[in-house]
Amino acid sequence: MRNLLFVCSKNQWRSPTAELLFKGHTLYCARSAGTSEKARIKVNEKLITWADVIFVMERKHKDILHQNFRELLADKQIITLNIPDEYTFEDAELIQILKGLLEEYLIYK
Repeated sequence: MRNLLFVCSKNQWRSPTAELLFKGHTLYCARSAGTSEKARIKVNEKLITWADVIFVMERKHKDILHQNFRELLADKQIITLNIPDEYTFEDAELIQILKGLLEEYLIYK
């Protein structure tokens, strides 16, 4: 099973929605976190180590990860999805965007 980590700013809307898409999946285990001090779940060393692939919503999230966890990221695949912070949790449009972008990298059930 591959471990997927989805990262946005506050871990309220985008990354938890992406995590939910893989709940109960047979090939992937997904978690989500945020880069902000105000994040619901803040990205940390344990999550970075756990992840096989890291999906960030914006370039700034990737930059923050590199600033804080550079050594841990050496062998990690980090993919920037370029999804702006303009959607709410489980927004139908956000789900469609995520599915469309992620199908290039992952297999859906």
